[in-house]
Amino acid sequence: MASAPRSVPDDQGTPIPLGAIRRMVSLVPSLTEAVAATAPDLLVGATDWCTHPAELSVARIGGTKNPDIAKIVALAPDLVVANEEENRAPDLAALRAAGIAVWVTEVRSLPQALASLERLLTVACGLPRPPWLDAAGQAWREVPSTPRRVRAVVPIWRRPWMVLGRDTFAGDLLSRLGVELIHSRHADRYPAIPVAELLAAGPDLVVLPDEPYRFTADDGPEAFPGVACALVSGRHLTWYGPSLAEAPALLTAQLRG
Repeated sequence: MASAPRSVPDDQGTPIPLGAIRRMVSLVPSLTEAVAATAPDLLVGATDWCTHPAELSVARIGGTKNPDIAKIVALAPDLVVANEEENRAPDLAALRAAGIAVWVTEVRSLPQALASLERLLTVACGLPRPPWLDAAGQAWREVPSTPRRVRAVVPIWRRPWMVLGRDTFAGDLLSRLGVELIHSRHADRYPAIPVAELLAAGPDLVVLPDEPYRFTADDGPEAFPGVACALVSGRHLTWYGPSLAEAPALLTAQLRG
């Protein structure tokens, strides 16, 4: 028997008409991992960038910025999950115009991430609260307070150089690990700043994640001579999902290294 339709607001407060969720398409790698770790049979489609879990076998529907709308519609999902930062509003509007329910997450801090994941999985999808979500919360509660703050710049792109600014999820995680973002009060969330200005800010540390730009030992540190650089896992810094449970320990080790 079909479940009665209901309307549930997503993270942006948009009422989403929902019935039983049996088929889902994810436009966000971290949400793909979260759903797959909770109820893998729900997923019927994901982006080309959805790399976790490695064994995921679903239809691929293009990138986060250029999804194949017709292919998604053909998959007949009960729900498409997206993110206000990773996905483009015109694509989401096109899916809604085709009669597809689209749930949009908004995540700019750790508490917001944990609350968003719980609402998506338990309220929207009607699933039991997954154990990995409790493990993630516990892992971050056990992070010791750090009285000494390390002043850092955190590039996320080069050509042009772009860094973490205000009000970002990755910035909130780093702050909890004792890293003070020099540009945390910048007017832009991801400001473009020439490398000469980044150096002039006098950072103690440059944090170089391997996504969205893939910084490596040979691509990034050479631009900051005389400044300590830490190569970190972009997945653990920017994804909100099961990786949050291991992120504090891994990022702490990488920041120290």
